[in-house]
Amino acid sequence: MTALLGLGARLRLARLYLCTDARTRSGDLAEFLAAALRGGVDIVQLWQPGLDPDQELAALETCRAAARMHQALVVAHGSADLAARFDGDLLHLGPDDGASRVARRKLHRYALLGRTAHTPQALDATVADEDVDYVSVGPVYATPTVPDQPAVGLDLVRYAARLAPVAEPDSKPWFAIGGIGPDTIDEVIEAGARRVAVVRAITEADDPEAAARRLSERLRQAWRDDPAMEAYTIAAAAWSGPDR
Repeated sequence: MTALLGLGARLRLARLYLCTDARTRSGDLAEFLAAALRGGVDIVQLWQPGLDPDQELAALETCRAAARMHQALVVAHGSADLAARFDGDLLHLGPDDGASRVARRKLHRYALLGRTAHTPQALDATVADEDVDYVSVGPVYATPTVPDQPAVGLDLVRYAARLAPVAEPDSKPWFAIGGIGPDTIDEVIEAGARRVAVVRAITEADDPEAAARRLSERLRQAWRDDPAMEAYTIAAAAWSGPDR
């Protein structure tokens, strides 16, 4: 039997983060998630602006049921109130979603909190924020998922790699996000990322399991090719942060 890792350890060992809507048009959220998780997704974030709160809560429960057997993490987006209703383990906030500390007060004691950073200044502040546990950096490339947000390019990824070196056990985990797929992931890895978050690369794939596996295996290879990541992986598996 696989040992059950704590939330902090699972976050640090995660490589592939999937953002998906509730798939209300196709009605196949459970089946889609099962395929993506088999392919190697480590974290699932439900993100569908404008979704009725009760529908969103039901979709989050579907995510939790699918993720459980894989020890994958499930993320609520934007609303601390919703995350509290869900008794969620992770909440992700955008730049305009209010103060981290205010949101954290509504979460359970061990819950983890993430934020998005679009600029070096925002990244500095987010990495320094004691109430934030991980960061999304991007959008690296232009994407219709966030059409009003300009692409930040690889320079911000390189900056993140210097500011929070991935292989240092105490560094805050960060994920490159935005327009990343099989054709761009090598560039993002070369810039210093060892974790990525994707949307369309899996949600729009004809075979979500195969699409997830391709990305997951590329990230796993990047960890293997980086000599510093072996020691990091051992430390991350044993990691236990301070009680919240």
